Amino acid sequence: MNDTALRALVTGGSGGIGAAICKRLAVAGHFVYVHANRNQAAAAATVADIIAAGGRAAAVAFDVTDAAATGAAIETLLREGAVQILVNNAGIYDDAAFPGMSREQWHRVVDVSVDGFYNVTQPLMLPMIRTRWGRIINISSVSALSGNRGQVNYAAAKGALNAATKALSLEVATRGITVNAVAPGIIATEMSAPLFDAATVAALVPMKRAGTVTEVASLVGYLASIEAGYITGQIISINGGMA
Repeated sequence: MNDTALRALVTGGSGGIGAAICKRLAVAGHFVYVHANRNQAAAAATVADIIAAGGRAAAVAFDVTDAAATGAAIETLLREGAVQILVNNAGIYDDAAFPGMSREQWHRVVDVSVDGFYNVTQPLMLPMIRTRWGRIINISSVSALSGNRGQVNYAAAKGALNAATKALSLEVATRGITVNAVAPGIIATEMSAPLFDAATVAALVPMKRAGTVTEVASLVGYLASIEAGYITGQIISINGGMA
């Protein structure tokens, strides 16, 4: 299988990490569907950047927690053929100490990562299997591996995603499809900037700096490539040496 000019879908493609992943996959020659739910203007801007750089992309909008809406959107994408690169990047956090965490906070976070994974990935599987080539990359978090105060819901959601990664990788290992997860630590984005000042980063990260969205996107780009065909079922941390 030549891994150029494939069709890729990146959920949560409107955010900092998601946009960087979209641009990295476009540079590799793939047609990229940039997904957003609420932030559709940012997704459109990412598409415009990709096209201006000579790549190919289109924006798609749906709520990954809405099974019917997601299914309809996926059905439309599949009319053009299989999606062979899928990056499940959509995720949110809603932090609170667990004794004070509401049921809504729990479900809001878990539903995006866990139900969203199912709603997007499951209908793409059989078309991908028929091509006998595919790459599924799930964006997890250091919180799922080491825990974090105030993020029981987020850690649980991303931990479930890690477990699903390993199980699905076994199911499709003989079909030319790899399934991996990338677990970022502190990455410099607009969302993380208010949470981690320089002193906090220096105290938490052995490398004494936050990672960049480009570094995360480069790892995802490699896992999506033909060269990474023997890597599957792995949870790969990118965190500057955090334990």
